[in-house]
Amino acid sequence: MRFEIMVQSGGSLDGFVQLITVLIIFIVVLAAALFTSKWIAGYQKQHKGKNIDIIETAPLGTGKYLQIVKVAKTYVAIAVCKDTVTVLATLPEEDIEYPVVQEKPSFNFRELFQKAKENGNDKDIE
Repeated sequence: MRFEIMVQSGGSLDGFVQLITVLIIFIVVLAAALFTSKWIAGYQKQHKGKNIDIIETAPLGTGKYLQIVKVAKTYVAIAVCKDTVTVLATLPEEDIEYPVVQEKPSFNFRELFQKAKENGNDKDIE
C-alpha cells in the first residue's frame, strides 16, 4: 500500500479567497435580512386596524393576560389564555384611564463624550 500526499500549489491563497467570498456572502445575506425585516415592519404599520386597539395588558400568569380593548367605540375587558379569549365586562368610557407613555431620553454621544472628557481633565495627577 502506498499513501500519497497531494499538495496544492497556492493553498493558502485559495483558502483566503474562499474566506473572503464566504464573508461577502454572509454580509449580503445579513443586509437582505435587515432590509426585509424593516420593510415588513413598515408594511404592518401601514395596515394597522383603525377600529381595534389594545389599551392595556396585565399578565396574570404563564400565558394568561387581562386586557382592556377598544372595539369601535366600546371598551371591553377580556381574559386571554392559551386557547381561549373570554369577555369579562363592558366598561364605560369614563372609567378608562390611559397609561402614561414616558418618552425615552435622547442619547447624544457627543455630549456624553464631552462630559467624560471634562471629567478626565479634572483629575490631573500632581
